[in-house]
This record gives sequence, structure tokens and C-alpha cells, in this order.
Amino acid sequence: MTDVEAATVLVRTENSLGRITLNRPRAINALDQEMIARITEALHAWTCDADIDTVLIDGEGERGFCAGGDVRALYDHIVGGNPGGIAEFFRAEYAMNALIAEYPKPIVVFADGITMGGGIGLAGHAAVRIVTERSRLAMPETRIGFTPDVGGTWLLGRAPGRLGEYFGLTGQSMTGADAVQLGFADHYVPSDRLDALREALAWRADPPTPSGIVLLFDETPETSPLLAARSWIDEAFSADTVGEIVSRLQASQEPDAAAALAVLGELAPTGLAVTLDAVREARGMHSVREALEGEYRRIMWFGTQSDMVEGIRAQLIDKDRNPKWNPATIADLPEDAGAAAREFVPVVPLFE
Repeated sequence: MTDVEAATVLVRTENSLGRITLNRPRAINALDQEMIARITEALHAWTCDADIDTVLIDGEGERGFCAGGDVRALYDHIVGGNPGGIAEFFRAEYAMNALIAEYPKPIVVFADGITMGGGIGLAGHAAVRIVTERSRLAMPETRIGFTPDVGGTWLLGRAPGRLGEYFGLTGQSMTGADAVQLGFADHYVPSDRLDALREALAWRADPPTPSGIVLLFDETPETSPLLAARSWIDEAFSADTVGEIVSRLQASQEPDAAAALAVLGELAPTGLAVTLDAVREARGMHSVREALEGEYRRIMWFGTQSDMVEGIRAQLIDKDRNPKWNPATIADLPEDAGAAAREFVPVVPLFE
């Protein structure tokens, strides 16, 4: 195996284009701390490089752009009693997310295939966000007793109506067409045009901007069926609490409402309550950086309680798919169940 084949992040330049390619295809390019450091290093190096006008981030392999972060490492830190390791990982990842959101040069991201969790943190805050017919985007953290992060609450809070609450709580995936219409992406480009688009971004001078070049390759996606489902989603997911959302779903005659109800019944009640609170707090924020700070408080709080460890164990370690949540049911949630996570003060601040 060559050094290039072994590298988990490939960094190179093509004319005026800086290229970053995630290179762990067998893990669907899941991010570990070394990859985060390499991406951050490249972005900082190109900030003041006059020869680089645009940055492209993509992923190797056919399955997806990025399946998320290294959840197993997080599990090891928690069960090993190493909160400092948790803070170190998330501070590095969130600094990278903020850097992408605030970058002085256009960053283009190809969110082709599976793009979840940490992949949203890479793709969702870029200047030019591209999806394809293969794209499947999601913030599935509630499925492991956790809450959306990497700036995901900022995106969820700005989705039309209450679709942000719906996707944040259920962890359901969206198609490329969904992503454009929900504000998670800007352009829909067929996957068989991506190679030509890469070449154009590197070598084509007209149109003079990355967005203009992408317009030569994109198509108008079909209308997302989710927009037609807004009536029952908005009605149910505008409720003040998770318990009230459940009651409204129970009263709905929509088959899809029953499916959403079934999903919520399987998930950690505390994670759902914290997620609802986080999305609504982020809706009133003014920047990705501010949303990341709110998420960091919650993430570090989760490191002090059991549900996230139990969720990772059940889904990824023992794989018995039988987590024991605490509390066990949504009906057992205390009043203002998201308050403790919202008000938590981490020992080490996110941005110093």
C-alpha cells in the first residue's frame, strides 16, 4: 500500500483549486481526530495562499461522502472516564465546522451518497453545497440517545415550518431533492456529472465563480413530497414538548404520522427532549458558531449521563438493538427535560 492509499485524507492542488478528499471508503469516510486535524491544517494553509481561489471537499468511494464521526472512540472516552478526551475531539471538530462556515474563500462540497452526522458538519456550512440522486442526508443522533450537533441544529432550525423538529427528532434521512428544498444543499447535480464539474472548478475561468460554474451542471430536482406533508408535520411538531408531539401524532389520521410515532417510541426520551430544545434555541441564534456553542454544552452534558453510552452499546458495540433508556418512556420525562443540558457549563470552553 502506498502512502497516498494509506492516507485517510488526500490533500492536493489542481491549478487554483485546493482539493480535500476523505479517503476511508470502507468506513464511508467516517471522521476521526486525525482526519479532522488534516482537514483543518489544509484549510488554514490555503487561507492566505494567493494561488488557491476555491476549495473542493469530496469523498472517496461509491457509498457516500461521510457517514459521521468516530462514535466508538467517543464511547471509549466515556466508559473509560476520560471527559477530557470527549472535549478534545468535539472542540477540534467544531472548530473545523466553524472554519468552514466562516472561510474567506468559496468551499464547494460534494455530498454524494450517505452524508450523516459529522458529514453534515462538513457539507452543511460550505458556500456551495452539492447533492445528487444518490444523496441521503440525516442527523441520526437521537438513534443512539444523543442529539444533533456539528452545527446541525442551525440547519434544522432554519428548515421550512417544523421540518427541522421532524428530522431532528426522528433522525430520518432526506434525499438530495429534499436537502435542496429544506436548506441543507444549494444545487442538485447528477452523479455522472461530478467528474466534469471537478475539472471545471479547477480549470474553467468562465463563469468566474464556483456557483456560476455549478449552474452549468445542475438540474432542478423534483418537488420534495415532504413539502406536501407540511400540514401534519407542522401541526404535530409545533407542540411545546415531546409528550405533546406524541399526543398530536396519536390523534392524526395520516399514515406517515403513525410511522413517525413508532420511531419516536423507540428512541431515548431524554435525547428527544434535549433535541427539541436545541433546535428551537438554535432557531433564534445568529450564527453557526453560536449554535455550535449551544451544542457543545449539550454534548458535554451527555457525557455525564447514561443514555448515550447505552445507545452506542446497543447499536454499535453489542448490536442487540435493545437499549435501556433512563427514563424509559416519554411519559416519564420531567418538566422542561432539556433544561439540564441547555444550562450545562463545560469545564473547558469550546472557543477560547
